Amino acid sequence: MTLRHMRIFVSVYRHSNITRAAEELHLAQPSVSFAIRELENYYGIRLFERIGRHISPTESGKEFYGYALHIVSIFDEMEKKIRNWDFLGTVRIGASITIGTHILPVLLKSYQNLYPDLRTEVSIRHSAAIEQQIINNETDIGLIETQPNHPDIVSVPFMEDFLCCIVSVDHPLTKYRNITLEQLAEYPLLMREKGSAGREILDACFAFQHISIRPLWESSSTQSIVQGVAAGLGAAVLPFLLVKKDIEDHTVKTIPFDRPLTRNLNIIYHKSKYLTNNMKAFIELCKKYGTGTH
Repeated sequence: MTLRHMRIFVSVYRHSNITRAAEELHLAQPSVSFAIRELENYYGIRLFERIGRHISPTESGKEFYGYALHIVSIFDEMEKKIRNWDFLGTVRIGASITIGTHILPVLLKSYQNLYPDLRTEVSIRHSAAIEQQIINNETDIGLIETQPNHPDIVSVPFMEDFLCCIVSVDHPLTKYRNITLEQLAEYPLLMREKGSAGREILDACFAFQHISIRPLWESSSTQSIVQGVAAGLGAAVLPFLLVKKDIEDHTVKTIPFDRPLTRNLNIIYHKSKYLTNNMKAFIELCKKYGTGTH
């Protein structure tokens, strides 16, 4: 039996009339009658009682209608969803902590205006974890703070961010217009945990200048570090996006480095990933955000 048989049966059942069903389906009346006979012969049952021009479903016909309607409805739903996948499907987006906290909400608001019926699943993790999700095809598009090293990952920069030094408002370093990493290393440091993007970059900068450090405090919570800095426990180097509000609120003070510690924020996806139109649209939104044209 084919889907065509099911559609014809459902239409005949609804109309209780062969002629009206044929008109609805744009078929010849004999074709509709023949399809119903084929169904009855195939299952060895009578689906309709025929009394003159009027037909009515038998008990087995009523039972069959429940299955046929379900089959036709599921197929129609599949057709609608697959043909309109860009608008009705699901996109999985991963983002690092900084991006997920300060950039992604703005991006998703604009994205949902473009695709209101599209389901967007979000994962906020460290950059390394987002890379692994891309490799495992658990995420379609990632936004991370590091440069991926895996050969199967495509990386596209979409904006620039920088790391800034923050201290308490009465810290000894506040007397300087700018500082070096050597000067910073002379004071207790509060740092993000190993594995975070900002920590990796900062460790690499210290290592490049052969500066040995031992942090006073390590935490996965940016706010706990900010509060520790504000209380005068030490200095910290964090992504500007994460501490911008604290600086503006004068909770902490920032001191520029003599050589800015800049970095690219990157869009990543697997090189074998088929980018649907909605994925391409999200990538374009990211690029516009990075250029300030959002």
